[in-house]
Amino acid sequence: MNDLGEAIDELAAETGFSGVVRVDRGAEVRLAKAYGLAHRGWGVPNALDTRFAVASGTKGLTALTVVSLIEQGLLEPATTARSVLGPDLPLIDDAVTVEQLLTHRSGIGDYFDEEAEHDITDHVLPVGVHELATSEQYLRVLGGHPQKFAPGHRFSYSNGGFAVLAVLAERVSGVPFHELVKRRVCDPAGLRDTEFLRSDALPGRTATGYFTPDGLRTNIFHLPVRGSGDGGCYSTAADVHALWAAFFAGRIVSANWVAEMVRPHSETPHEFIRYGLGFWLYESTGSVKLEGCDAGVSFRSVHDPVSELTHTVLSNTADGAWPITRRLAELLGS
Repeated sequence: MNDLGEAIDELAAETGFSGVVRVDRGAEVRLAKAYGLAHRGWGVPNALDTRFAVASGTKGLTALTVVSLIEQGLLEPATTARSVLGPDLPLIDDAVTVEQLLTHRSGIGDYFDEEAEHDITDHVLPVGVHELATSEQYLRVLGGHPQKFAPGHRFSYSNGGFAVLAVLAERVSGVPFHELVKRRVCDPAGLRDTEFLRSDALPGRTATGYFTPDGLRTNIFHLPVRGSGDGGCYSTAADVHALWAAFFAGRIVSANWVAEMVRPHSETPHEFIRYGLGFWLYESTGSVKLEGCDAGVSFRSVHDPVSELTHTVLSNTADGAWPITRRLAELLGS
């Protein structure tokens, strides 16, 4: 593994990588290294226990939360969003189901539509970011978007769909969504450093997101001040590893539901990858992936449940993780 560490050191220096890299096989940590700065103004270095935003990596936590509510009987895969939303978000088709939202097959209009090909630095939210701190407050941006296609017709990645799931989960449980994720995912998985932090009140050991490798401009004006079902959670490399272990051990949802969540539910436009319930699935290797990218955020964690090999890269720049994670995939064959 020394050669692996040297290869990553070299690439990190070449690309100006800022973040944390970790490789595990089962309970053995094979590689763990931190690079760059968590806060450039104060010169605070990243450390192995630094918390990073994981952007759409949050969708895996949301899916697990929703599935736990299904297991409890508070939701069903066939539950319609309308039956919980009532008159809210009237442009969502009455036939859209929880399962379709989980699999990105709902066809609902997306408040942050990645098919529109916005630049990562664009200001796309129609309200001030400080106005988006609770799941119910997201109703202001989720509304007004017509259906893109009939429910169930095809796969179309949807941030709005997972933000709607957060609203549904909160309403049927009577528990605020952020607390619900803590109780149903973080606590049973032992994730001590994973939570929805406010970007304007980041505590110690937390990385600030930056746009460019050499600049001081942060992402505070580009993303909701506190995330919801589609993104915005913060975590550490150790917690991400613990999440995979707890998930596949059946400590968050039952083994039957683990199998269902990592069963392909959709082909995607991306070559060699499919989608389950909240998780990306590699067709050729059987590995499962969580991934996220936002202004000042890039994250990928790939886990092979057979070999128990995991590699995780968290970065506080928008493109920092990608060269590192591609190199790890080449070196590890995953």
